[in-house]
Amino acid sequence: MRLGVLDVGSNTVHLLVVDAHPGARPLPAHSHKAELRLAQLLDDSGAIGPEGVESLIGVVREALQAAEDKGVESVLPFATSAVREASNADDVLTRVREETGVELTVLTGEEEARLTFLAVRRWFGWSAGKLLVLDIGGGSLEIAYGIDEEPDAAVSLPLGAGRLTAGWLPGDPPDPADIRALRRHARAEIARTVGEFSRFGAPDHVVATSKTFKQLARLAGAARSAEGLYVQRELKRESLESWVPKLAGMTTAQRAELPGVSEGRAGQLLAGALVAEGAMDLFGVDTVEVCPWALREGVILRRLDQMSST
Repeated sequence: MRLGVLDVGSNTVHLLVVDAHPGARPLPAHSHKAELRLAQLLDDSGAIGPEGVESLIGVVREALQAAEDKGVESVLPFATSAVREASNADDVLTRVREETGVELTVLTGEEEARLTFLAVRRWFGWSAGKLLVLDIGGGSLEIAYGIDEEPDAAVSLPLGAGRLTAGWLPGDPPDPADIRALRRHARAEIARTVGEFSRFGAPDHVVATSKTFKQLARLAGAARSAEGLYVQRELKRESLESWVPKLAGMTTAQRAELPGVSEGRAGQLLAGALVAEGAMDLFGVDTVEVCPWALREGVILRRLDQMSST
């Protein structure tokens, strides 16, 4: 069957269309996305403003049309941290439902971490052993650890690249004092969670997902996305540490000229790099392998599991 996953994230609204059935890996058939950067559109009260809500409704309508055009039988719509944490979340969800008919399921941060972990486990299989998974989104950082398909520990921290850029790095290029303050903040937040994971022992394999990690790995020499899903891509902490000061001294326009860095993500790449560096350092990780599957695939896999059990 052809399924669509509609992901209303902190950076983008992304429709992923896949051909899937229980027992088989989902095959991507179409991708439709629009950058809204909802995490950066919150007003002083923490609400998504009227223009942001109208833009969201318009983009959801476009995604529904794309799903219809591609013959999607069922759309799985969900929203993550930007909508979840908006002070007017209920009003936004009501407007989207009334205007488009789409009932967005708002995932908790822990649910995001668990679904992403499921996708990573299915991608690497049981031979990967104990997995530690790191995912930097626009609004939050998810961390999960475990040996089964359900992680033993899963947390979500308010350390998304878009959120931190908007709240901590107003300059272009950012002021060194602001960078230092953000570095301290990010590491303090991450450090609070390390003990929760360390009691399970060292992981056998450390995996990173998300656009932020993919772009950082590309900067450090990983293969281009055009070379396919099955090429192994890694990011070494040593390489990341050498890139952070370079990114700190660049403007957004300069970062956008780097290999693998999109114009829409260039402004928040430094914040993402600081979080990635802090997480790898505090968890004692020298290398992460980048997984092409993440939250959207986790949502699909969970749906397929539910279908096969009925």
